[in-house]
Amino acid sequence: MNPLGKALPPLSSLLPFEAAARLGSFSRAADELHLTQAAISRQIRGLEENLGVKLFCRRNRAVFLTPEGYELSNVVSAALQNIRSSAEGLRGASRKHQVVLLCQLCEAFYWLMPRLSLFHQRHAQIEIQVVTTTRPLTEFDGSFDVALQSTGKASGPHALAFTASDEVFPVCSPGYLRGAAMPLTLTDLQRHTLLHHRTTPPNLMEWDSWLRRLGHTLADGTRSMVFDNYPMMLQAAVEGHGIAMGWSRTADRLIESAALIRPCLESVPLPNALSIYVHERDPQRSETLALVQWLRDELQGDEPGASI
Repeated sequence: MNPLGKALPPLSSLLPFEAAARLGSFSRAADELHLTQAAISRQIRGLEENLGVKLFCRRNRAVFLTPEGYELSNVVSAALQNIRSSAEGLRGASRKHQVVLLCQLCEAFYWLMPRLSLFHQRHAQIEIQVVTTTRPLTEFDGSFDVALQSTGKASGPHALAFTASDEVFPVCSPGYLRGAAMPLTLTDLQRHTLLHHRTTPPNLMEWDSWLRRLGHTLADGTRSMVFDNYPMMLQAAVEGHGIAMGWSRTADRLIESAALIRPCLESVPLPNALSIYVHERDPQRSETLALVQWLRDELQGDEPGASI
């Protein structure tokens, strides 16, 4: 029989114990590990029963380590840190010359992919893996080195490398306004179906805030359709369902291909619309730095020409 299996405490209880000891709270440990507080309590109770000692004093809603708990906490924390360091070293060796870019879906499809060959021409030895999401960094469970997302979305502990501008203006399909006098005025716009993008918390400029920047308000009773992500809203505009808020970085190729048009002259520039982050794990990898510099060159060398 393996002597370790008999002597070790339940391994599944060590992460909950370490988190509760470090944070001084079962509820905060539960949030961090995406478990319920009852599950944390159950794991720690099982650990205490296995060891035959109390690890925490529970007073009101707070928990405090006992001397035995403090001793075990130091041992477990050091062991987990060693395991983490070793695992990250192995991961680094397995992904040498590879860099993972996490990108919002629309930017990946309409802005990044047409340009990615330029990066490969400059850095043929680096393999780019593109991962897409419509959620903020704090809700992404996978691995990445560099991330591009809208400024304002939650980013967690990752370091901001730089920001880039964008420009916001209405877009629709040519067929949607066939026969209408162009360009539309801001008053004319509100006689049409306006396509909205809603998230919680909000992180993109919407019709109400866009119109306010131009000294107008969104009229009550304006026809609308609401979508829970920007790519779907943009596709609805392409299909002729109404007029959407278009962002230059993602809408320009659709305009160039005549899938979309700009029905009015007004636009709003946003100097810090996009944010590029570097993962806190290893921000100084040469592959990571090369990708960040390329993104900086492309984004800041391709600033939308905006006017209000």
